[in-house]
Amino acid sequence: MGKQAGQVLAGNLRALRELGGLSLSELARRSGIAKGTLSQLESGTGNPTIETVFSLSNALGVPVSSLLTAPAESEVVLVRGVDVEVLSGDVVDLRMMRRLDLADTVVEVFDQRVRPGETQYSAGHAGREHVLVTEGVLRVGPPNDPYEIGPGDYVCFPAAGPHVYSAVDGPVISVLLLEYAAGDTRPIPVPHRD
Repeated sequence: MGKQAGQVLAGNLRALRELGGLSLSELARRSGIAKGTLSQLESGTGNPTIETVFSLSNALGVPVSSLLTAPAESEVVLVRGVDVEVLSGDVVDLRMMRRLDLADTVVEVFDQRVRPGETQYSAGHAGREHVLVTEGVLRVGPPNDPYEIGPGDYVCFPAAGPHVYSAVDGPVISVLLLEYAAGDTRPIPVPHRD
């Protein structure tokens, strides 16, 4: 991660861990992440993967955006893509662009890039997923009957069951919105590769 993004994660991780009354050792046990790695992340020197950030959000019982976004300092929020760090997995790259707290709902906005050749699998989580493809063809949804969507296509589905993401013929650029009830601390997706 870049220095600024790493500092946001470091501060949020430390604050959330302390708020939960957790030691580094306990957070390591709950998240399955080595204590040394957690120490690096809290000091702003680590470089987490998608899987690391999602494991931390599950262990802390908070949305991913609680770890990745700084508090807004203005009514106008301008996010330049080049300033947002990429969380990379084996198949999917995500950039957290914005978190929206809307009454009793939280919406996380991601720029999502899907590389061809592999399938990203999620066992399921709270809420709904909204996907809008801007480039490429994406297979997304239930593993046995995924939807195939192309540029300009949109799909929304309950995220409670298993679901997959895979690029059909080349890289895919899409917008992913995760929508869930505020205060819902059920596990959110920890992506892994098929």
